[in-house]
Amino acid sequence: MPLRWHRPLMLFCGALGVLAVVCVAGLAFDDRVLMGEPIWLKPLKFCLSFIAFGTVIAWILPLMRRTPGLARLAGNLLVTAGIIEIVLIVTQVLRGRRSHFNESTPLDAAIFGVMGLTITFLWITSIGIGVLALRQRLADRPTTTALRLALVLSVIGMAVAFLMVGPTPEQSQALADGTFDGVMGAHSVGVPDGGPGMPLTDWSTTGGDLRVPHAVGLHALQAIPLVAVILSLAGRWVPALRDEGVRVGLIRVAAAGYLALVALLTWQALRGQPLVRPDAAVLGGLALIAAAVAAGSLAVVLARRRRPVAPVLTPVPEAGVR
Repeated sequence: MPLRWHRPLMLFCGALGVLAVVCVAGLAFDDRVLMGEPIWLKPLKFCLSFIAFGTVIAWILPLMRRTPGLARLAGNLLVTAGIIEIVLIVTQVLRGRRSHFNESTPLDAAIFGVMGLTITFLWITSIGIGVLALRQRLADRPTTTALRLALVLSVIGMAVAFLMVGPTPEQSQALADGTFDGVMGAHSVGVPDGGPGMPLTDWSTTGGDLRVPHAVGLHALQAIPLVAVILSLAGRWVPALRDEGVRVGLIRVAAAGYLALVALLTWQALRGQPLVRPDAAVLGGLALIAAAVAAGSLAVVLARRRRPVAPVLTPVPEAGVR
């Protein structure tokens, strides 16, 4: 029942839902554009991402029955970091200023610095939640496996964001020649931020974009548990999937494939290549990942079928007993 989930996180997600509605209204009635996108789009995306992340974490934390106090504390820390992050992003929207990578004034630099600290704190707290999950069983074996791997992948996806905060070659040159314009770091690779982007996500369509692997990795927190749910439901019609060992194996294969996908998307972005224009190397890597996942899945199922079934032994009556 949702009422048994981590309550502060659920309240936070509910408040973000309200804020998301405000952001949608902002998109409709505020025509300001910042860095090539409507100014209210960034807080809307952060609201939706935090809701997706926070809801799953709110479900996981009460399952940690061996460490309930630490689980509650971790959830409260996530709420605190999330509130600070969202408040600062909205503050910059109201000021008409860029929130990320902005060091053009002392106040902007301070806001971006605090945002960096809160996101780092959120990342470290997420690692702590992952460690707690690895030390105890959360539910049945397939669900526990899915949640553990999802937490690990999500932490990896968060870490991709650290690749965005370093100076680009152009920014390094500007620092050297004294023409620094106050922007340090970038989402895009090979092109300036604020260029042509995909609808809704605004991921670059002309260069690499590190937000792609960051988002894909972060939302493993939803994708991998969904795989576990689908396998469980499919077990009603596919006898092989009724075996917990088979489902655990398939979840591990799916998680390995997901990790490879995040790595491939990171490589693509760092090469300055847009998601929508993959070259032969990226397409080949994608095909290789798909083939490896298919082969691994088949191996899991076949290994179960070949496993010898222990014979059922019938007790032999003792001598003289009828």
